[in-house]
Amino acid sequence: MSLFRKSSRLPGPAEALPGRSEPMAISGRHQVLGTPMAGPFAPPLQSVLFGLGCFWGAERLFWRLPGVYTTSVGYAGGHTPNPTYEEVCSGLTGHAEVVQVVYNTEKTSFDTLLKTFWEEHDPTQGMRQGNDVGTQYRSVIFTSTQDQLDAAEDSKDQYEAALLAAGRGRITTEIASAPPYYLAEEYHQQYLHKNPGGYCGLAGCGITYA
Repeated sequence: MSLFRKSSRLPGPAEALPGRSEPMAISGRHQVLGTPMAGPFAPPLQSVLFGLGCFWGAERLFWRLPGVYTTSVGYAGGHTPNPTYEEVCSGLTGHAEVVQVVYNTEKTSFDTLLKTFWEEHDPTQGMRQGNDVGTQYRSVIFTSTQDQLDAAEDSKDQYEAALLAAGRGRITTEIASAPPYYLAEEYHQQYLHKNPGGYCGLAGCGITYA
């Protein structure tokens, strides 16, 4: 089976690739913000995982926001521990490409992050985002607190109502408490800072999150 097949079905645990016990070795320093990419993070910092398609453009969206302390990209929501990018692209890990956003709750709000999340991609597309097709491109919010989870669910209902009123489809975003998060390879971290002309396929629906 090709490692580069485009799957629209999430694998079960018995189908998933075995992965490995060793985490990805990275520098650990954010190339734009100069902050650590890995925790632990103490209050007033909180973290959340967002998946909205290819993680290169998604990370750039969030590191530019005031009050964001650090970001990193990686994989979450599947079964394979410490996967490689090629394994995730195979559709045989169950992981989504995600960006971890660590923000200062005294300088910004979770709702500000949600506004960027909803408006900057199309959350109605299921296992794809634009021309990027596969389970790794699905829309997800993985939260680290119950308050975040409740707010994310409420925001989904609110934004879905706005989308439906505009003639768009229902939201397919997966919202859940955060599963294990595995950092991606070094070259993916802050990719569009290192490669300013690099690919970004994100496009919103043109509907405001109020």
